[in-house]
Amino acid sequence: MTTTSTPPGLARFNVLEEQAALAALHEACASTEWARRLLAGRPYATLADLHAASDAATAGLSAADLAEAMAGHPPIGRPAPGDPTSAREQRGMAGAAAELKAEMLELNLAYQERFGHVFLICATGRSGEQMRDAARERLGNPPEREREIVRTELGKINRIRLARLVEEDA
Repeated sequence: MTTTSTPPGLARFNVLEEQAALAALHEACASTEWARRLLAGRPYATLADLHAASDAATAGLSAADLAEAMAGHPPIGRPAPGDPTSAREQRGMAGAAAELKAEMLELNLAYQERFGHVFLICATGRSGEQMRDAARERLGNPPEREREIVRTELGKINRIRLARLVEEDA
């Protein structure tokens, strides 16, 4: 029988003081409830365990918790100044043509007007055109369907950010 040890970055996360762990989790996802649920599940033996806890917490977020999580995300194509995480994730829009950026701004505004929150998509690895096309397509969704897509996209983002959190050097 083989045994596996907890990866060093995850081991560091497991023993972080509560407030430091909450702060680290809050950087991954702005939902306080999500962060509390992940904190309560420590220690995690593997990244898969942490991801499973994140998925369960994301699935259980109330509408208000989901709104809190979305409020932590800037519009696509407009990462907040000094926010390297969003800038890295939205890299596909960084070099986009001015026309595409202008169209994405219009789509962001139309989406926000229709659904009452930021257009949320796991932008990592997507081109500006792919994000634009997704925004166009999703504008036609009924609110209930869009809420579930947002929850799925948030889950993907959280997984990526948690992996970075526990893989970073001390």
